[in-house]
Amino acid sequence: MTAARQEAAPVASSAPVAGGQGLKVAIVHYWLVGMRGGERVVEALCRMFPGADIYTHVVDRAQISDTIARHDIRTTFVSRLPRAHKLYQNYLPLMPLALEELDLAGYDLVISSEAGPAKGVIVPPGVPHLCYCHSPMRYLWDQYHIYKAGAGRLTRLAMPLLAHRLRQWDVTSAARVDAFLANSHHVANRIEKYWRRSARIVHPPVAVDDFAPVPPGEIGDHYLWAGELVSYKRPDIVIEAFNRTGRKLVVIGGPDKAVAALKRTAKDTITFLGKVPFETLKHHMARCRALVFPGEEDFGIVPVEVMASGRPVIAYARGGALDTVVDGKTGLLFPDQSVEGLIGAIERFEAAGAAAFDPAVLVAHARRFDEAHFRQGVLDALAATSLAGRLGLGGARRSAEADLP
Repeated sequence: MTAARQEAAPVASSAPVAGGQGLKVAIVHYWLVGMRGGERVVEALCRMFPGADIYTHVVDRAQISDTIARHDIRTTFVSRLPRAHKLYQNYLPLMPLALEELDLAGYDLVISSEAGPAKGVIVPPGVPHLCYCHSPMRYLWDQYHIYKAGAGRLTRLAMPLLAHRLRQWDVTSAARVDAFLANSHHVANRIEKYWRRSARIVHPPVAVDDFAPVPPGEIGDHYLWAGELVSYKRPDIVIEAFNRTGRKLVVIGGPDKAVAALKRTAKDTITFLGKVPFETLKHHMARCRALVFPGEEDFGIVPVEVMASGRPVIAYARGGALDTVVDGKTGLLFPDQSVEGLIGAIERFEAAGAAAFDPAVLVAHARRFDEAHFRQGVLDALAATSLAGRLGLGGARRSAEADLP
């Protein structure tokens, strides 16, 4: 995360599910050690089911929101292993066993939140298990060789054996799930590819009401990069593209080591702010010419936040950006993930002019990804289960889709 997001205030659409107060619900999440996109999904589920119990491998209560902390949080035996709060990912091979040891008897509904091991719980017969998937574990599947190349020597030696067994368990445990929800079409394709299961698309909740446009006179002459400065997000492409063109760029995000390395190659038209408070992040989102987003993300919350701020997005045409950016209406998509591809997209944006992107259209589009739409998507999925009657989901349901103005 570039900066800590404020905890969203509960809104009318986030009231507990009608008819669901008597249900006993378990929410299973991989680990609770910060507040990123996955934890925002858990937060929204907590508002839907305020009496739910939460199961996770490890929890750092100082790093989670009050909304999550108010729930009964139960951890697996992984949390009792040495330095588990810091080294939890080292215990990945033990997590399947830990999940299968959880006793979920007595629950009416189980919802797992999957990006690390979470879906592998054993649910009693007759109890619906809904899995919200942020992504199948990338370090086991499509990005295995990338992670392996960047690992230390001992980890590289151990990965082939461990990953092989974990993949077997991952596919087997996918068969236990009754229905999958994917946060984007990109992730749904991964679920189909690796687990051979279909998934309903339910975009994650974005706190769009936290952002707003500013008057045109306050828009600056700089572009914006915001996010974690890691290699797969391709900050190298952005720095080189703006070095060549001489256009102004503001870079928000860390870690500090990555900032220092990029600074050494950047010209003085590029400003690095590092990690910033949320208000500073909002300020730049609303005042940039456009966000540049050259990485391939599972979903990508930052582009939606920028559009909610009334500003367009220039994004690589892969991954979650295909769900969030409408080419020519809310931004521009470019198919070539290279310095030349990004420069070409920026030149196309400059030729069209910033006025070609109406802030009202951008904000309206961003609202398609608010918590009300997430909630409706979850309810639509639950309507197909044996709990539909108890949840009061028998009647017609509002569509989660909305046309652009």
